[in-house]
Amino acid sequence: MTVCLLLLSVVALTAAVPAPRALTRAAWPEREPVVALWVWQCLVATVLLCCLTALVLGAAAVFHTVRDHVFAPAPPAVTAAYDLSTAPAWAAALTVLLASGAAWTTAMLARELVEARRSRGQARAQLRERAPELPAGLPAARGPMLVLEDEYPDAWWMPGHPPQLVVTTGALHRLTDLQLDAVLTHERGHARAHHDWLLHLSTALATGFPRVPLFAHFCDQTHRLVELAADDTASRRCGHLTTALALIELNQHRGVLSCDSSRRLLGERVDRLLEPPPRLLLRHRALTTTVAALVPLLPLLITFAPGLTALS
Repeated sequence: MTVCLLLLSVVALTAAVPAPRALTRAAWPEREPVVALWVWQCLVATVLLCCLTALVLGAAAVFHTVRDHVFAPAPPAVTAAYDLSTAPAWAAALTVLLASGAAWTTAMLARELVEARRSRGQARAQLRERAPELPAGLPAARGPMLVLEDEYPDAWWMPGHPPQLVVTTGALHRLTDLQLDAVLTHERGHARAHHDWLLHLSTALATGFPRVPLFAHFCDQTHRLVELAADDTASRRCGHLTTALALIELNQHRGVLSCDSSRRLLGERVDRLLEPPPRLLLRHRALTTTVAALVPLLPLLITFAPGLTALS
């Protein structure tokens, strides 16, 4: 059991500290934001699974009731292989620490979901008071949409069931039909991929554990990569140049080409769309996706290895 806990700790620390720092320095996530989002989720899942399995093993070693429930269906040889009767003294402290972390994580996720639902309800009520439903005859309009009387061009999506697109009259006046279609495709890309859930998860983890490099980088990179992924969705349908021009038109009043750090992402997105699309290395992308998908299985393999060895 001591070996399992040590291996789980090593895997969790590796996924939480050096791996995210190396991933933030890599250049390929900008070319493949969807794959990068998948890799980040796999790293987070690895850390959470390591902590959960270590919590189960530690609780089984410290508390006989937990041990009886967890290993009830297992043969005596499997229980003996884990050597739970000789748990080290630090197993109790580790179990309490992991249990506290699990409770804190659950509280942060619950708070984020409650706050998001409350803010979403207030925003939807205010929007319905200010804007009528968009007529179905508008060019390039599909699905429920709200139009706001506002001179500034803007468009965004409201998560929910169903997701709702919001566009200002300034955007309708400034954008061409093709540019408007690119903007709406961008926002629908967010809705189809359920990026709101990913943003809530990353925000909750970063808020609850601000000193953990993985969760801090996960939050920052998620907010960036979801925009790049939605840009790619729009550019595949409407073209890179049209999507870039639509982005410029929507954000001129915000300083899209400014060097200000808060607006730097907008300039990076425009530069990325205006550059010639790189030739995708499909074999390397498939390999990256496959390896990332297998990474979260490490905690389970480490946990079940003694039992499988005993059965064989």
